[in-house]
Amino acid sequence: MPTNQTSPLAQPLPHGLILRTARNEEDIERIALFNGVIHGAELIPAVRGLAAHYPDMEYADWVFVEDETSGEMISSLCLIPWTLRYGRVDLRVGEMGLVGTIEAYRRRGLVRVQIEYFQKRLAERGCLLSFIQGIPYYYRQFGYEYALPLEGGLRLSGRELPDLAIPDFTFRRATVDDLPILQRLYDEAAADLTIGVVRSQDHWRYILTHPQLTTLVPEFLLILDREGRIAGYFMLPENHFYDELSINESSRLSFDAGLAVLRHCRDLAAQRKLPGVRLNLPANNTLAQMARSFGAHDLGLYAWQIHVADMAALLRAIAPVLEDRLAASPFAGLTGDLLFCFFRESVRLSFVGGKVDGVAAEGPAQGSINFPPLKIIPLIFGHRTVEELRAASPDIHVDNARKLLIDTLFPQVTGFIYVGY
Repeated sequence: MPTNQTSPLAQPLPHGLILRTARNEEDIERIALFNGVIHGAELIPAVRGLAAHYPDMEYADWVFVEDETSGEMISSLCLIPWTLRYGRVDLRVGEMGLVGTIEAYRRRGLVRVQIEYFQKRLAERGCLLSFIQGIPYYYRQFGYEYALPLEGGLRLSGRELPDLAIPDFTFRRATVDDLPILQRLYDEAAADLTIGVVRSQDHWRYILTHPQLTTLVPEFLLILDREGRIAGYFMLPENHFYDELSINESSRLSFDAGLAVLRHCRDLAAQRKLPGVRLNLPANNTLAQMARSFGAHDLGLYAWQIHVADMAALLRAIAPVLEDRLAASPFAGLTGDLLFCFFRESVRLSFVGGKVDGVAAEGPAQGSINFPPLKIIPLIFGHRTVEELRAASPDIHVDNARKLLIDTLFPQVTGFIYVGY
């Protein structure tokens, strides 16, 4: 179980309400049952699993609002810690998860007051970023912007698969004994992403030991060739947003192994009377590339929403990646300043000899690089180009003299979040 590293919060709110953090297992159980009411019964074991087994979670990561008169829990959310790899830099981040309020208490600012606590908790944990898989628009009011691919992807009905002879492959469910091979295969696949999630052995052990106590309830399947050698893995979640059989994770695969997986999943979907196979995978994943070439229907993507509390601190943290990009470009050895203007504030990024010499927050400004607040976030995470962003927001402006340099520092890249809980 988690521990209390700080004194539990008990902050009075108007109208006889109180903002609390979890104090003990009893509070966790109350939060679990509350989420069962708000989000569905499948979330009850997931809350218990996160609190009891997910690495590095503490009681202080669970916050809720209570009606003091009735003792009823009426709103809650939590911070789920993980590590994001941005190029060769690891960033501590916190996901805002399991947000919900009883209908009779909505529109009273209860989520806002919990997010204020959440932001303080992020700072205590040293997190530069927060993420949420939130509902459309709502979280923009709290400074979140869509900036990395999320659920959506490609749909195969099965008719698109070519009738090609392939070697025999079999499949078996992975167990905790397979952790070392899964760790290796995952790390290899993650190396194909510029932005992805670091999954430690502790995270793998949590997923494999307690799959029924996770939000996805994942089934990891190993792919075995005719000689019984492991040719890769893929993951089917029990809980997801769509009607099809969903593939939410996959290692690097050969064409033959990939075709075997797609056929196996097509047959599973038919057995379960599901309308096809959904691939929620990075664009450069083998299965996604194969499905696209076979004529899969592109359903488009939703996106993770990201909040950056301190833009200067983020740019300072990713400085090694920016330096790598400069070194491999016509701007190698650059000396000079870039002033990123966000109208009400700005950030100056200084280079000397191709190295980041300083990152400083400054006051309101307009200059050669102008972005409305938040709109630069999809650029930093390689999710959108300047042209794409400017098409939707004409108040974005980058002088032609700076355009190639900005494209060099923040190119479009492949990023994807494999959820680890």
